[in-house]
Amino acid sequence: MGYGRRRPAGGLELRAWLFMRISGLFLVFLAIGHLAIMHLINSVDVVSYEFVAERFTTPFWRGYDLLMLWLAMLHGTNGIRTILDDYIHNPIWKKISKGVLHLVATTFLILGTIVLIFFQPRI
Repeated sequence: MGYGRRRPAGGLELRAWLFMRISGLFLVFLAIGHLAIMHLINSVDVVSYEFVAERFTTPFWRGYDLLMLWLAMLHGTNGIRTILDDYIHNPIWKKISKGVLHLVATTFLILGTIVLIFFQPRI
């Protein structure tokens, strides 16, 4: 623990702190895998609608992208929640900003999940 920051004592903040570390580790490997598949193994010229539609014919790739979506959205939302706690001191504005944050994050999470689960390729 460097720079004077201490680990949270317990409860929600401890679970959020642990989630950030674990999800961040998973996201590093998921993102590297995504970049390798989409940009290193396959040329940018190959990546098209047909390429993605073919990938989504297998449950593995849908699950991979779904896991990456959920971890990234929850990780990012938790990080922004922490920033809001640090910089907004008025309890009313804090509650409003967190409500908007959670509404937007939930909306994107639901829409992304719907797309990944119910996507029907046109090939």
